[in-house]
Amino acid sequence: MVEFQPEGVLFVRPFLAVTTGIVVLFVGKALARRFALLREYNIPEPVTGGLLFAAAFWLVFLVSGYRVTFELTARDVLLVYFFTTIGINARVGDLKAGGRPLVLLLAAVAVFMVLQNALGIAVATLVGQPPAVGVLAGSVSLLGGHGTAIAWAPTFAAQSGIANALEIGVLCATVGLVLASLAGGPLARFLVHRHRLEGPAGEAPDVGVRYGDAQPGIDYFSFLHAILAIHICGVIGILFHQWLVNVGFNLPLFVPCLLAGIVLTNLLPRVAPRVAWPSRGPALALIAEVSLGVFLAMSLMSMQLWALADLAGPLFAVLSLQLVLALLFALLVVFRVLGRNYDAAVISAGFIGFGLGATPTAMANMTAVTQRHGASHVAFLVVPLVGAFFIDLLNTVVIRLILAAL
Repeated sequence: MVEFQPEGVLFVRPFLAVTTGIVVLFVGKALARRFALLREYNIPEPVTGGLLFAAAFWLVFLVSGYRVTFELTARDVLLVYFFTTIGINARVGDLKAGGRPLVLLLAAVAVFMVLQNALGIAVATLVGQPPAVGVLAGSVSLLGGHGTAIAWAPTFAAQSGIANALEIGVLCATVGLVLASLAGGPLARFLVHRHRLEGPAGEAPDVGVRYGDAQPGIDYFSFLHAILAIHICGVIGILFHQWLVNVGFNLPLFVPCLLAGIVLTNLLPRVAPRVAWPSRGPALALIAEVSLGVFLAMSLMSMQLWALADLAGPLFAVLSLQLVLALLFALLVVFRVLGRNYDAAVISAGFIGFGLGATPTAMANMTAVTQRHGASHVAFLVVPLVGAFFIDLLNTVVIRLILAAL
C-alpha cells in the first residue's frame, strides 16, 4: 500500500489513499462540529481537514525529507458518483426554472473570463513578467483548473517561451482551489444575512442534510436502489462518453453520466411509472455527500505545499487580485443578474468555486451553504452544467484568441 521510491518519495497506493481521504473527511466534520465559526461561514468540511493534512505532510517533508504523494485514480470514480447523483436529482421543474439562470450565468461568466485574463496580463506586465504568464494565472488555471493548465502548458511553452508554464499553471490552479474553497461560503453568508434570505422550508438539500435536522432513516433497499441507479446512469454515461471520444469530442466523464441521470429521472416516470427511482431520497443525498467529501478531501490533502512555496513569488500578487475581482464580480454582477434571491446567493458561492478553483469546489461551497440554509435545486443543476461543460468550450476560444493577439 505504501512504496518508498528513489529521491525521497513516499508513494501511497489507491486503497490507502482513499482510506486517508475518509479519515480527512472525518477530521473535517469533527472540526466543524467543534468550531461553530466554520459552520457559520460555510467552510466545507473536507476543505478544513484537507488543508490540515496537507500542512501535516509538509511538516513530514521538512523533518524527514520525504515527499508524500498519492495515487489518485480512485478519486475520479468518486467524482463520477457525485455528479451522477446530481443528475438523478434533477427534475423537469428544475430544468424549466434553471433555463434562464443558466443563460444569465453563462453570459456573466463570459464577461468575467475576459476581465480575469485582462487583470492577469496587466499585473504580470506590471511586475515584469511576460503577458502570457497573466493568462496562465487567469482563465487557463483558474476557470480552467488543473486539467486545462496541464493541457495548455506545452502551447504556452512553445509559443510564448515560458519554460515553466506547467509549474506556473499547476501552482495557480492549486492556490485558486484553496482560495475558492475558503471564499465561497463566507460570500454566501454575507448575501444571505444582508438580504435576509432563506431556502425553502421542508425541502432537503441535494447533498447531505441540513445542520440540526434529524438524521433521515435509510434502509437496505433504499440504499441499494440508489447505488443501482448510479451505476445504470454510469454505464450509459461511459458508453456515451466513449462514442463522443470516437467522434473527436472530448468531455470529462462525469458530464455524460450527469446527463444520463437527468434523462432517466425525467423519462422513467413517464414510460415506466412502476420503476422505483431514488430521486431526492436520503440514501442518494448520503452517497452524494460522502463521494464529494472524500473526493475534495483527497484533492486537498495531496497538495504538495513545499512545491507551492518554491514557486510563489509575484504570482501570489496576481492571485490575490484575482480573488478580489471574483468576489466583487459575484457581489455586483452574478448575484444581481440572477435576481438577488436565495438561489442567486447559492449560485454566487458556486461561481466563486469554479471561477477560482473547479466545479467540485463549487459544489462543495454550495453544499455547505444549503446544509445550513436550505435546498437550492436550481443551483445544483445550473452550476455543474456551466462549470463543467460550457466553460471549457468558451475558455478554449478565449485562450486561442488571446494567444493569437499576444
